[in-house]
Amino acid sequence: MASRDPRWVFKDRPSVALIAGLVVTGLCALASFSFDVLNGDPVYFFIALALALAPVPVLLAAVLALDRMEPEPRSNLIFAFAWGAGVAVLVAGLVNSFNLIYIENTVRLGYDSSRNIAATFGAPVVEETMKGLVLLGLLRFKRAELDGPTDGIIYASMVGLGFAMSENVSYYVAALDDMGAQGLAVTVVLRGILSPFAHPLFTSMIGVAVAYAAQRQGRGRVVVIAAGWIGAMLLHGIWNGFASYVGIGGLAVAYVLLMIVLFTLIGIVFRDRKRIVALIQTYLPAYQATGLVGPYDVAMLSSLPGRRQARQWARTNGGRAGLRAMNDYQLAATELGLLHERARRHMIGERTFNEEQHALLECMAGARAHFPVPAGQASPDARGYAPPGPAPQPPPGAGPSPYR
Repeated sequence: MASRDPRWVFKDRPSVALIAGLVVTGLCALASFSFDVLNGDPVYFFIALALALAPVPVLLAAVLALDRMEPEPRSNLIFAFAWGAGVAVLVAGLVNSFNLIYIENTVRLGYDSSRNIAATFGAPVVEETMKGLVLLGLLRFKRAELDGPTDGIIYASMVGLGFAMSENVSYYVAALDDMGAQGLAVTVVLRGILSPFAHPLFTSMIGVAVAYAAQRQGRGRVVVIAAGWIGAMLLHGIWNGFASYVGIGGLAVAYVLLMIVLFTLIGIVFRDRKRIVALIQTYLPAYQATGLVGPYDVAMLSSLPGRRQARQWARTNGGRAGLRAMNDYQLAATELGLLHERARRHMIGERTFNEEQHALLECMAGARAHFPVPAGQASPDARGYAPPGPAPQPPPGAGPSPYR
């Protein structure tokens, strides 16, 4: 087998399966939007679409800000968002509509009562299942990308944001059609301003569980995933139920519950960041003999301010090329620590470890070769951390291995 491309962690090439998946999700999104156009005035649709899209860049930035230490591949993030905005919304919308019709015709309840029942007990099961499927896909086909709970939260948030964006289009069209501009304003405030992270928070229960399962072996993983799935559906059902049956007061209580979940997840992210720092401090010092890592590098990699300062130094002295080199070095070094942890947990075999270890060391060496000139020759205006000059390419088998 040919060795991996030394820059495999950065190239993130789109595969045929990914391209096909994006095509399918795009078609599903178009189909979902076509229902919105048919259900209301086309002008209403474009107004609703603009309002649904407006906060998306800010929301995405807020989610990705949590993922700075070990950024996830862009192709995976794009697919998760597209799945939520396309496949999940379309299938959930169809199933929810059939559920509503079934309740109306079978139980013989009025429309409002049927809608509340469907929203509280049916929609959470359908929607969280559809969103959670993409996380199961990551566990099955991209398990190595789930290095901790932060990754699970990031992917869950991406699929949740995609779902919420498409769903908001439907709600905004209905509000305009039923209640006019005033109804639209109220709906935008409730869904787009007060609770934009509701769907990401629901699905993050599944994301944390799937990420936990990715780091472990045995049948207990199924129990953990099931618990996360139930937690997501319960949280979603509580939100919908309080809003449907209790009104504004119930919505306020549900909102407080969401805030508790939000701050809990943020705490989990910061704890996970400390875990990654500990991995860097544990595994990277053993690579000092390669010339690719020094005590200053470990200190820099172990703190977000240190990383930012190093990137500032690289950009000031080396421009965009210097910044790219520093970004590559930081990412490869972090992945190296995580690689050792996967090996320690017996998630990968010796051959895979050796291939990826050597590829990451080559990435680090290539990045250091493009670092700016040493600090003594740098511009007097340069500020921040100044790493040493280039290091040699590592020989085959360089660096420690848990299998040797």
